[in-house]
Amino acid sequence: MKGQRYFILALVFALIVAILALVNDEPVQFNYVFGTQDWPLILVILGSAVFGGVVAVSLSLVKIIRLQSQIRQLQKNGASVPPSVEANKDNTTAAKKKEKELSSSENKNVGIKSRLNK
Repeated sequence: MKGQRYFILALVFALIVAILALVNDEPVQFNYVFGTQDWPLILVILGSAVFGGVVAVSLSLVKIIRLQSQIRQLQKNGASVPPSVEANKDNTTAAKKKEKELSSSENKNVGIKSRLNK
């Protein structure tokens, strides 16, 4: 579901960029390191969008690679579950036991109340 949302947002963004590019088709002077050149504005807009996408994907890949190396390192070191997680499991088990005790005592109370009302 989350992937579909990003895909739809990407399509909407691409549609907006395409509309802006089609509306702005007059030539503009593009300055780069080695000189200048007149290009249609549509190429400048689309080129900028593609360049931004490449930069975003590159930065995401760097983060993914870093996280994968951390995962491998933790697996190699035999990292275990932190004690706080174990404590939470124990608390959850204790809470479930208390809940069962309370529900059984409530059932007893209902039986006693029904006997008293007779």
